[in-house]
Amino acid sequence: MKAIVYEATGPSSVLKLQDKALTDPGAGEVRVRLVVSGVNPTDWKSRSVSGSNKLPAPKVPNQDGAGVVDQVGSGVAGFNVGDRVWLWDVAWAGNEGTAQEYVVVPAHKVVALPDSESFDTGASLGIPALTAHRALASNEDGPDRLSPGSLAGRSVLVTGGAGAVGHAAIQLARWAGAAVITTVSGDRKAELARRAGAGTVINYRTEDVVQAVKAAAPDGVDIIVDVNAPANIEADLQVLKPGGTISIYAANPGESLNVPIRESMTKNVRYQFILTYTVTEGQKQHAVAAVAEALAAGALRVGDAHGLPLTRFTLEQTPAAHDAVEQGAIGKVLIDVAPAP
Repeated sequence: MKAIVYEATGPSSVLKLQDKALTDPGAGEVRVRLVVSGVNPTDWKSRSVSGSNKLPAPKVPNQDGAGVVDQVGSGVAGFNVGDRVWLWDVAWAGNEGTAQEYVVVPAHKVVALPDSESFDTGASLGIPALTAHRALASNEDGPDRLSPGSLAGRSVLVTGGAGAVGHAAIQLARWAGAAVITTVSGDRKAELARRAGAGTVINYRTEDVVQAVKAAAPDGVDIIVDVNAPANIEADLQVLKPGGTISIYAANPGESLNVPIRESMTKNVRYQFILTYTVTEGQKQHAVAAVAEALAAGALRVGDAHGLPLTRFTLEQTPAAHDAVEQGAIGKVLIDVAPAP
């Protein structure tokens, strides 16, 4: 089979298309024929770490993907050959990612993809949607798992609403019944955020964010899903309700956050830092279950019409796909691994 492999960290040029042996699933495992692989910032960051370092073993990149069950290992129930599925955290703590024609994964990382949803949608979930769920479910008084109405009566501010995590946060918050406010950097991104379902969209380059958020949520917002906390922290504290949560899921290497202590104490603010790979097992199970439920309800959609434009590459073009994400491509970058069945 064809696979993208890298044997040392470095720039995208370390990614090479190679022939790779096909392996059978063991007990508790499923082999999936990939149709689409999704690229996230974590994929290029883990590949590029500073300097060039030889890896202990060759590695296939990319965490997210969608495809069709090809073979089921012993002891696996609930999946049959031909089932459409989406995958999460595939390359985490291992060497097998989704930038290859087939991948063997533990059965718990395989989730049914409804017939009504595309492989593109399935490959766009994973990191973004599971991160967004944790960000929205971090309040001290819950809910631990989102469901229809679980955020009713609450207001959510999503900074960077046109990004992949921001897009998923908007859609999940709306599905759970929250009023959603988002900030963006321009008219194009504003339109995308509206298509995703944001009720109030603020251009932070031309508008007073604090004033605009307070106009939309006079009592303040309950949850802030923040893509750039160092730049937003002062405004966040001004618009957050007492007892509210600031969920922080993104940072540049070596970046720090200066927290205004007194202002945070006064409002009893909760700061929730999020790396989806290392959340607790219970938190991950809640996230996967809620995302699957929202997906089945048609609440998670991708593509330009739904606020998340798709940029496509072939498997051989995986280096260019990684570069596109590193350079800040708007929307979601996908790799077409094989034709859909």
